[in-house]
Amino acid sequence: MPVQTTPPAGQSPAPLELENLPALKREVRELAEQRDAVILAHNYQLPEIQNVAHFVGDSLGLSRQAAAAGGETIAFCGVHFMAETASILCPDKTVLLPDLDAGCSLADSITADELRAWKAANPGAIVVMYVNTTAEVKAETDYCCTSSNAVQVVEHIWREHGEHTEILFGPDMFLGAYVEKVTGRRMKVWTGECHVHAGIRPRDITAVRDANPGADFLIHPECGCSTSVMEYVAAGDVDAENTHMLSTGGMLKHARESEADTFIVATETGMLYPLEQENPGKRFVPANRAAVCQYMKMITLPKLRDALRDMSPVVKVEPEIAERARVPIERMVAITP
Repeated sequence: MPVQTTPPAGQSPAPLELENLPALKREVRELAEQRDAVILAHNYQLPEIQNVAHFVGDSLGLSRQAAAAGGETIAFCGVHFMAETASILCPDKTVLLPDLDAGCSLADSITADELRAWKAANPGAIVVMYVNTTAEVKAETDYCCTSSNAVQVVEHIWREHGEHTEILFGPDMFLGAYVEKVTGRRMKVWTGECHVHAGIRPRDITAVRDANPGADFLIHPECGCSTSVMEYVAAGDVDAENTHMLSTGGMLKHARESEADTFIVATETGMLYPLEQENPGKRFVPANRAAVCQYMKMITLPKLRDALRDMSPVVKVEPEIAERARVPIERMVAITP
């Protein structure tokens, strides 16, 4: 039976025959060695992509790994803004993205022109943007944040710049609402959202938890598709009992050490694969089975093979934009190393 890769919406996948997979994986790793390339795969990539990667993790962690790893080339198996971030942090490396159409609906929800106009309408405000944004948006930003450190970054700004400092926060409105609830203070929040997390609602989570009594509930705050769940927990719309907000590494560690045998996972469903691989005796249930990012699934083994063979497509951020975009990332890292 052929192994089907998950295609982008509206397209049919090319089947990978079972007998071709091992050969294709070997070819990819051989090409990576020839090209002095490090293969980075996001947690939500297809299993066969994760299997050939040198490193698997979240977007910022992978970019840091790329900077630390040697090699002249980075083959980034993720979405476009992640490859841009790798280019910003590793300007001397060649960054490959096997499919340039692998975008991000959250990153697309605000443009640099829109951010400039928002700043002009709010002079003196400090801009905090989720890392799920384009390089051009980062270049107009004062501080970047991730979901797990957004509260810390915002509190740092009020502490350092004064408690009356106005903050423009974006583009994720769910993450913005979560930060407001945790800090008890208001910000100006952009009304953007991830197309995946938009479908997750409290009643769906309650139904899944009712169907799996005693299960641990794991929320990955680095994923746009779970920021809505974070906000619902903070608001009291979702029961906080047995709820754990964890990084992907934290999820893996918790699943290994927990005595629970069932875990409900609020993140993109690709994370279920590494959890299941490490914990064959335990069961992992997605909080929402529809939480699948089609953009993440656009990277396939044949596309990765072709990118390494042809050394294209290349993602390169213009030096002037990269220099400005590096500033908010470095400020974030300085606050939460």
